[in-house]
Amino acid sequence: MNLTISGHHLDVTPALRNYVTSKLDRITRHFDQVVDVKVILTVEKQKEKERRQRAECNIHVKGSDMFAESSHADLYAAVDELVDKLDRQVVRHKECLKDHFHAAPKRVM
Repeated sequence: MNLTISGHHLDVTPALRNYVTSKLDRITRHFDQVVDVKVILTVEKQKEKERRQRAECNIHVKGSDMFAESSHADLYAAVDELVDKLDRQVVRHKECLKDHFHAAPKRVM
């Protein structure tokens, strides 16, 4: 899995990088075919303080791409919300990939 974490108007500290990678481990635990993950953490200059910190993520898995974003007053809370959204998408994608067809029953004569 290729992981890219970048910051926009923000320096990505090692503590923040470790937090994001530890949270993204939950996604790889549920679905191991993740190819590429790009996380962008931003601080927007808004007058409202409550939705100022934003986290967005693109995940490339075999067969499709997924995107989620989250805004919150705290960047760590935004990352938590983001990972929850991504986890739901990944689990839904995994359910769609499952083989829903069952083998034909054997004929008894």
